[in-house]
Formats: sequence, C-alpha cells, structure tokens
Amino acid sequence: MEITRNIMDVLRERGFIKQVVREEELYKLLGSESVPFYIGFDPTADSLHVGHFMQLMVMSYMQKAGHKPIVLIGGGTGKIGDPSGRTDMRQMMTDETIRHNCDCFKQQMSKFFSFEGENAALMVNNADWLDGLNYIKFIRDIGAHFSVNQMLTAECFKSRMEKGLSFLEFNYMLMQAYDFLHLFETYGCKLECGGDDQWSNILAGADLIRRKKSSDAYAMTFTLLTTSEGKKMGKTQKGAVWLDPNKTSPYEFYQYWRNTADADVEKCMKLLTYLPLDEIEELCRYQDERMNAAKARLAYELTKIVHGEEQAELAQKQALAAFGGGGDDMPTKSISADCVNILDVMVAVGACKSKSEARNLIAGGGVRVDEEKIDDISYNLTDAQKSNGFVLHKGKKMHVKVSVE
Repeated sequence: MEITRNIMDVLRERGFIKQVVREEELYKLLGSESVPFYIGFDPTADSLHVGHFMQLMVMSYMQKAGHKPIVLIGGGTGKIGDPSGRTDMRQMMTDETIRHNCDCFKQQMSKFFSFEGENAALMVNNADWLDGLNYIKFIRDIGAHFSVNQMLTAECFKSRMEKGLSFLEFNYMLMQAYDFLHLFETYGCKLECGGDDQWSNILAGADLIRRKKSSDAYAMTFTLLTTSEGKKMGKTQKGAVWLDPNKTSPYEFYQYWRNTADADVEKCMKLLTYLPLDEIEELCRYQDERMNAAKARLAYELTKIVHGEEQAELAQKQALAAFGGGGDDMPTKSISADCVNILDVMVAVGACKSKSEARNLIAGGGVRVDEEKIDDISYNLTDAQKSNGFVLHKGKKMHVKVSVE
C-alpha cells in the first residue's frame, strides 16, 4: 500500500494527531519531500506491547507515504529512565540486556515497516553518542539552553515531584533533546514524533535545534491508546498484552481485541488497522449485536499484522470453536499455582474425573492447550501460560479458559 496524499491528512482523519509544532510549515514539508523522522523506544523489556502499537502504526503509515523512519533505542537514556508517567525510579539495565532487547524490537518492528529498500527504516542506539559525552562540555553546550524554572513546569516531572525527583532523572529531558539534535546533524532528521505524554521532551528537542542551529525542527504527538473511559489499553489482570507470542499467545492476543468494548471498536480500527475508513464506518454502523462482526474483524486484522495471516486464521477458528460461533459465554476456571501438570489441570477444571481418564484422552489426541496438541502426559504449563492464562480444549465441544492463581 502506497500513500500518495499528504500523510498529515491521513493521520488526522484516522485520529492519530494530538499536538503539532508549526503545523502549516510541517504540512508543506511533508507534502513536498521525503522527511527523516524519529520515535524513541526505551528497551525496558525484550518485547514491545500494545502500548507501542500506535507509534508502530504511525511509522508504518509515514514510510508508506515516502518518509524515512528512524527508530531510536534509548540504550543511553534507558540507563537513566524517563520520569514521564512514573511515580518511582526505573531499574537500570546492562548493555548486554539492552542489546538483546534491541534485537527483539527490530524483529517485531519489521512486521510494521521495512528496514530495507527505499526509505528503509534505520535503528540507532543513543548509547553510541551519550556514553562518551564529556559532562562539562555537555552542560556548557546543551544545559545552557535550558531553564530550570521552565523544566519544573513540564508535565513529565510533576508526578515525580512529590516522592522526589532525582538529579539523574532531571537530566532526561536534556538527553532526549540532545538526541534530536544529534539525529538532525547526522541524518537530517527534522521531525520527532511520540505519544502525547512526551510533549514536553519533544518540544525541548525542537527548541534546542532552533537555538543551536538556527534551523527548522518540528514536533508531532499522538493521542494515547485509551478506552472510552480514559483507561490505557493493553493491560489485563495478568499484565501487559505483548507482541511476543511466547508472552501473549496469538489466541490470547486475538481474544483481547475480540473483547474490545463496543464504544472503542471504531477508534481502534482507525488507529490500529489499515482498513479503509468507509469500510470501518460500514462495519461499525450498527450499535447492536452486529458489532460482534466488527470486533471479530478488528481482532483478525491486528493478529494478522503482528503474528501473520496463518496465526490470525488459526486464532479466529479457535475462537469460533471455543465460543460456539462468537458468543461470550466461554466457561472460565481458576487453578492453584502448584497445578502445573496437564493431568492435574484437566482434573482441576473438571474436564476429567480422574487422571486415568485424562491419560486416555491425551492418548487419543483429544486435548489441546491453546493451539498446541498435547501428546505427552508429562506436559507442564509454561511460565507464559501460568502468567497469562490459557484455553484448554477437550475434544471439539469442551473449551475452558483457565487462569492460574
């Protein structure tokens, strides 16, 4: 899919854009040339999660419109920790952990945009230029352009002020601003994008470039992925909804979106899929039981983007089988944490009256855990299944959603 219209029109129509610096100028720039832009990601885990989905889709749309994505991995700033939205201080990571997380990110991001060909995405690690900084020189060259009084009014610091904002974290805004300056000087990057909770940090970078280089630099933030009630999406009782299939299985991922509230379906379709707007409007036209078809389509499209068409179709088939055609009446069971062997699990959820009956079922090929057929009676639940729950299938008629206490 190639986008020939101005990308700001596309992003605005789909509901992405929240705030823009020098909007008219940026609109003309994006409509007249290929613009290198960047979004930063903190490598705090070995997988991206649903909270990153918006940024990944923006980078995908931007690349399809002819612009060059730069993925900035915060290997240097990650050693400090972004105070935005935090009430505590982040744990510091080793270089080895950061490198591993970067490799995982790149593999997942490749499903959204390309690191090859025309306007190939570029991944950089700010540790490459931050680790070797001379502190005195940095404070003289960069710190001189920042007002402490103005910094303290930034939203990203307010949540940390009550419990105490460390000087370590106070440096984060300067570091992120310097990232923008470095990318501007090295790659001609003229635009920084991010979630609206990053507005203060992004503004600081654009302002630093104008002060240091007397050049134009732009900032654009996007609405956060929240429900109609204002709660962040991508969280369950078991924790984050990950893009890594070993942390959140394709079936669980599908089911998360299949259970989206009616009021949020249209917004999620616009922000998180490539479906045309007129098709989305038609799918969401009726606010009644017909919304179930829209939810199923949303779940399928997102699972296809993240896990591929084959896994999306498999998850869809499993859901249809488990829910008897799409209803939300799948039985749920809870088991104790020490119940890890498949025989014990089957007895605990009432799928079998005894272990011997469970053995016979497994021998006959009638037992599956999520998408995996169980053929070994010594099978034990994985850590991901214990953390996120799973679906136990007995034959074609019994399907139980199981959580581990």
